[in-house]
Amino acid sequence: MNAIPWGAVYAAGVQLGAYALERTGTAERERLLRDCSTNVDNLAAGRWETLLSSAFLVEEPMPLPYALLLVAVLGYAEYAYGAWWTAAVFLFGHASATLLVYGALRRTTDPQTRRSLDVGTSYGFNAVLGALTSALPRGAVRTAARVGLLALAAAPVVRRGRNFTDVGHLAALGVGVGVSLAFDCLSGAKHQKIA
Repeated sequence: MNAIPWGAVYAAGVQLGAYALERTGTAERERLLRDCSTNVDNLAAGRWETLLSSAFLVEEPMPLPYALLLVAVLGYAEYAYGAWWTAAVFLFGHASATLLVYGALRRTTDPQTRRSLDVGTSYGFNAVLGALTSALPRGAVRTAARVGLLALAAAPVVRRGRNFTDVGHLAALGVGVGVSLAFDCLSGAKHQKIA
């Protein structure tokens, strides 16, 4: 177990950054968010560093229930599998979902969509949540959790008024569940289970 709860440190840093960003001028705030966004224009211009920077900024402070859930999910992942595993799944899910969304949108000519702000913790959060299903007891419980989470994430995608972020959440959760399935197959061992 880690002496430093890195998930909590990350969430607190993102939240403090959001509060600090609120106190900057509107033009400076907008410039920073746009520079770190993984929108179509930035990625098409080869600004691949945004795949990392976008995970450390949010447009506004996270609501307390979401921030606590983020800390809980990252904290349990660290407890069950370690900080490196958690960080790797978080960043892999964040980048993979971002690139899937980019691939779907890169041919769009709508300037508003191409320049949309795309920053935040949610893609990485969904990936870790999906990957954590491997910590559940094998069999019906684990399968039901995977299907249930994917169904919840798919619901916004099939409704009217959906946006690319809804698709990104589903993609990230799918990546996380895929990591979980691969982890199950490769390890063949029983993992720590949620008690």
